[in-house]
Amino acid sequence: MSETTGLWMLLGVAVLLLATGLPAWTVLLGVAAAFSALGMATGVISMAVLTALPPRLIGLLEQDLLQALPLYVLLGAMLNRLPLARILFNTGTHALQRTGAGPQLMSLLLGLLLAPINGSVGASVTMLSRTVQSRLAAARVPASASAALICAGGTFGVVIPPSLVLILLGDAMLRAHTEAVNATHQAARIINTQDLFRGALPPALLFCALCMAAAWWMSRRGKPVADQADAAPTTADRLTAAATVLFLVGLLAGVALGYFYAVEGAAAGGVALALYGFATRTLSRKVMADVLRDTMALSGALFALLIAATMFTLVLRLFGTDRWIADALLALPGGPAAVLAAVLLVLALSALVLDAFEIIFVVIPIVMPPLLMRQPDAVWMSVIALLMLQASFLLPPLGYAVLLIRHDMAGVLSMRALARALAPYVFAQAVVLGCVLAFPQMTHVFSPPESAPQENAGSTEDGWEMLRRQQEEAQGAQGSQGTPGEGNAVPSFSLPPPEGEAR
Repeated sequence: MSETTGLWMLLGVAVLLLATGLPAWTVLLGVAAAFSALGMATGVISMAVLTALPPRLIGLLEQDLLQALPLYVLLGAMLNRLPLARILFNTGTHALQRTGAGPQLMSLLLGLLLAPINGSVGASVTMLSRTVQSRLAAARVPASASAALICAGGTFGVVIPPSLVLILLGDAMLRAHTEAVNATHQAARIINTQDLFRGALPPALLFCALCMAAAWWMSRRGKPVADQADAAPTTADRLTAAATVLFLVGLLAGVALGYFYAVEGAAAGGVALALYGFATRTLSRKVMADVLRDTMALSGALFALLIAATMFTLVLRLFGTDRWIADALLALPGGPAAVLAAVLLVLALSALVLDAFEIIFVVIPIVMPPLLMRQPDAVWMSVIALLMLQASFLLPPLGYAVLLIRHDMAGVLSMRALARALAPYVFAQAVVLGCVLAFPQMTHVFSPPESAPQENAGSTEDGWEMLRRQQEEAQGAQGSQGTPGEGNAVPSFSLPPPEGEAR
């Protein structure tokens, strides 16, 4: 069978997702099972290879990194069920009243605080819609402007560390970078989750600042907002809001800067929210049951997606499609810039059909290794991929966040008005993406000197010795947590000898 069979697998997934509305993990498993049966019937795939899948999945699920996944989902579920989001919005709106754009600015600030721990873009948009939509309407903010604010704030979790998207992308990029290093015999430091946190922070802060400026500017051009329907916050509300902001900022900053592990930060946040709920009697037995049900449902969906994507990519690789894609990308005229443009186009098109997690589990392992063979700065490439995903989620009419908010506000929102309201935020996204493309050092502002990309180091003995030390340290760290913020340890790999050594 042809090496391009995997492309038919990808096309089949896209068509079935759009035509059936089935969960992505169901479609991935079904397509992988059908094509694996076809491969065995034609002799391309052997049953012995497929029987290695269960041990591979067990090894994957034993990673320390995945311990943080259900804890972050729990955090998001508790924030959605407890009244903290309402208290934060009400208190912040009154504090920002003199700006003339209190509700608009607070909607974005709420997304900035809560989106990184809310799971996915879908969960963030749903949370913001539930919390701020009615209050923005009470403040006479137009429906299109409200929807644009919710869309922009809901995508903050794509780029603000330490979100689930960044944690899982860090793991995927680690594997992709390892493949690229093995294929090209580079002498390079393998990327880890902490590198991605630090690299994403400057562009993320710039995008948030531009969105705040856009929201304020648009509010000045429109009609003044009305007095808020909610009563003025009490002293207890102000204290609760201040403590919550300090705790969340400290939690996110501590994990992003590597002072403690992502799993530790998520566990601390869960305990703090539970204590608040018990102390204020807002975490009743019914609310706790709802929180646990939401956590189990979303965590189960994410793990099912991870397992399905692992099987799907294994079958695709058995057909040799990953090598065919790599060869096609590397053969593009125009050098590294052409490869980068092609990968960004694939990510943009994928984001019109898939959520961020589905792209990380399915698309990133296929397109990133050949890109990193031509563009060795893995942190820069990771941040560009994040920004492209975020931009695709915001683009009307098929952006994921746009589709969600149109579903929530069906009947009161026209596509033309929403596109006009989204234009400043899409422009801000384009400005940030252009800045990162033009100035790669933006992604290394907070990086330590030793993690900066090194050029022309591939043939030196010192470089190979560095790689061997890194491999030995990673193998010694298996079973432990490693260093704060790095996620799971680097998988072991065999290094080819440098030029001049006996093979």
